Amino acid sequence: MRRREFITLLGGAAAWPLAARAQQPERVRRIGVLMATNTDDSTGMARVVGFVQGLQQFGWTEGRNARIDIRWAAGDAGRFHQYATELVALAPQVILANSSQSVAALLQATRTVPIVFAGIADPVGAGFVDSLARPGGNATGFLLFEYGLSGKWLELLKQIAPQTTRVAVMRDPAIAAGAGQFGAIQAVAPILGLTVSPINVRHAGEIERGISDFVRSPNDGLIVTASVLARLHRDLIVTLAARHRLPTVYSDRIFVSDGGLISYGPDRVEQYRQAAGYVDRILKGEKPADLPVQAPTKYELVINLKTAKALGLDVPPTLLARADEVIE
Repeated sequence: MRRREFITLLGGAAAWPLAARAQQPERVRRIGVLMATNTDDSTGMARVVGFVQGLQQFGWTEGRNARIDIRWAAGDAGRFHQYATELVALAPQVILANSSQSVAALLQATRTVPIVFAGIADPVGAGFVDSLARPGGNATGFLLFEYGLSGKWLELLKQIAPQTTRVAVMRDPAIAAGAGQFGAIQAVAPILGLTVSPINVRHAGEIERGISDFVRSPNDGLIVTASVLARLHRDLIVTLAARHRLPTVYSDRIFVSDGGLISYGPDRVEQYRQAAGYVDRILKGEKPADLPVQAPTKYELVINLKTAKALGLDVPPTLLARADEVIE
């Protein structure tokens, strides 16, 4: 999605004449949004668009009865805290957050402004909520997935590349979900006759060095777990996987659209539409503490046949039949 189209969809509230705004009879509610990606990231834009469209379905329109203030942290730790402070200072009625870093920064900045998160892997382990059923504080939202899904990635890797015996698992060690996803994969590995080892994903140099040090034989494979940093470095990761001929399973379809082999994970945009429903309920008086954290209900399997052919892999017909999308 182009940036111009994105701004057009939002309604361009900043461009509305002040007189026109003054004519609106409805009370305007302020909604903050703290995104982990940057403004040029198509996935981040698509998710915000899904959120805005969801708000519109509940009757909230930018420039009429809602004002949406968006900040893009671009994966920078300093920006998360800076923008969280800025958004809280605007006195919004609710804030949408889309990563563990975003939620952590917002909870440091406020314990009173309601926060709705989307795509968080382990909000309990990270200390964002007391429990999924009873969040207990000022934050609630939608799980990225349950950790058990991580073992599914290993099963898919074995199905699409049955010769695999060693697997590197790329994770962000700075977030609770990094250890959680790796642990779930590690638990399944012996059952499938695989050995796994972690590769940390703190910066581009570490990614490249980690993959180069890992690769030894044609029987190697790679799993890229869910994290903001992995998405930000996805071009590098996909390029390295192709260079080293590593069959790779991803958590997000955007990697496969960009040339990766296979992905399995939730419909991310749908989670932002669902988040709009929680924002609507909070704007109408409900409290985050009373809204349970929800798990995804829709998952997508995406396969890139061009990449499979380049790696010399024959995708099993049973796997193709299960795919939600096949990229030729």
